[in-house]
Amino acid sequence: MRNNFEIFDRKLHNLGISLNDQQKQQFAAYYEMMVEKNKVMNLTSITEPLDVIDKHFVDSLALQKIYPMNRNISVIDVGTGAGFPGIPLKIAFPEIKIVLLDSLNKRIKFLQEVVDALDLKNVVCVHGRSEDLARKEEYRETFDLCISRAVANLATLSEFCLPFVKTGGMFISYKAGNCQEEIKNSERAVEKLGGKISEITELLLPETDLERVFVQVKKEKPTPKKYPRKAGTPAKEPLQ
Repeated sequence: MRNNFEIFDRKLHNLGISLNDQQKQQFAAYYEMMVEKNKVMNLTSITEPLDVIDKHFVDSLALQKIYPMNRNISVIDVGTGAGFPGIPLKIAFPEIKIVLLDSLNKRIKFLQEVVDALDLKNVVCVHGRSEDLARKEEYRETFDLCISRAVANLATLSEFCLPFVKTGGMFISYKAGNCQEEIKNSERAVEKLGGKISEITELLLPETDLERVFVQVKKEKPTPKKYPRKAGTPAKEPLQ
């Protein structure tokens, strides 16, 4: 990873992002911790340095193309897994306050190790299910931005994510290509949850043929109290 800083720099320049030496070292340390931990638990199938740069780091940071992150905002990353996109965003944009949420405690323990080792401030790692956490007063409708790179139907993801977002805030889903039908089919569900799909942006990651689609959902009004439904239901029975 440390041998590829020049490539990483060039790709981030394309996104309008520049890192100082400390931030580069934080990305290198994060990479090394992830690869080491991956030997004993399944964090990611992507471990080659250049693949991690493209498919994890640059992909996470591509959000800056459509949503300005270099400011003091509150963010929650739902289903963060190995820390994507939340950790790269926090390293690159230290002003943000972020909650990393995942349902697997082993992953959360790893992320806490990363946060401590990299000395990242204003990061909270939370073990739990979004359906449960979104009902707690300290989390419900308190965030400017909710992000998720999790693989799930957009209607399901919206039920996981929109309850966290304050009115006037935004939920942004990282999607793969060919998701137009899925997006269209989720419009009614999004509306029931107090949101509206405001923009869909397709882009290629710098110097690759990797396509990323960002679905921006504006929170227009409070989410009805009956949502999210009990744990497991949104995935089994997506809102229609």
